[in-house]
Amino acid sequence: MTAPSNLPPRTALFLPASNPRAIEKARGLAAEMIVLDLEDSVRDEDKAGAREAAVAAAAEGFGDRLVAIRVNGEEDAGHAADVRAVAGSAADFLVVPKVETPDLAARVAAAGKPVLAMIETPAGVLAAPAIAAVPGVEGLIAGVNDLRATLGVPADSGRAGIGYALQAIVLAARAGGVWALDGVYNALEDEAGLAEDCAAGRLIGFDGKTLIHPNQIAVAARAFGPSEVEVAEAEALVAAATGGAERFRGRMIETMHVDQARALLARAGKGVAHFAPRV
Repeated sequence: MTAPSNLPPRTALFLPASNPRAIEKARGLAAEMIVLDLEDSVRDEDKAGAREAAVAAAAEGFGDRLVAIRVNGEEDAGHAADVRAVAGSAADFLVVPKVETPDLAARVAAAGKPVLAMIETPAGVLAAPAIAAVPGVEGLIAGVNDLRATLGVPADSGRAGIGYALQAIVLAARAGGVWALDGVYNALEDEAGLAEDCAAGRLIGFDGKTLIHPNQIAVAARAFGPSEVEVAEAEALVAAATGGAERFRGRMIETMHVDQARALLARAGKGVAHFAPRV
């Protein structure tokens, strides 16, 4: 087991908790977080069994990977049972879909498991700063498909129509001191499109990417991990800094830049670590 870390995952793979083959395969994948889903990817008649399977899979573990379980929404009849089951499980996180109010986030967080809140509607975007500030909420996840649907944006329109919403999610996460994970990319065979989508997410500050297929892991990991050039620059900056404002390679740097460089180096050297909740 590695040391506790609050570094966010670059890759978070969703898979149906009702699919034992997918669960077993995930144990050999390079995703930094496995998200066992009880919600959209599971048929209604399979949800109770999926809940039991998710708890069992979390107990068995996925090596050093972080493990999360996404429960059904509060409007679903199984929501309360899901929350109770996940709270008592070995999962690192409880993922809540369609969070629109800090009250919902607080109710779920009260169960005792660190929460990742999915922001998937206009109401959720507008309430995101308050949601991120709730004790026990450790991150926000952009739900891009539902955002497009609830905003009336065409499903195949890219990021332009939801750009403001995505930036608002990142701003809320940063203000609250929590993670910000970008939404999924639906085109499973479009590696170039995925790379472009990941690059756009990193450009506005997302920490990592949620994924829906194993073949997306490597692309997202590269996009959200520091490049060799960035690592070399950060190492040189840290080595050169002596304190206060000073000149470095033709530009002015100060303590803030040194802290950023050290954070980048921590990210580059990150082995997947078990999570230490914020206090």
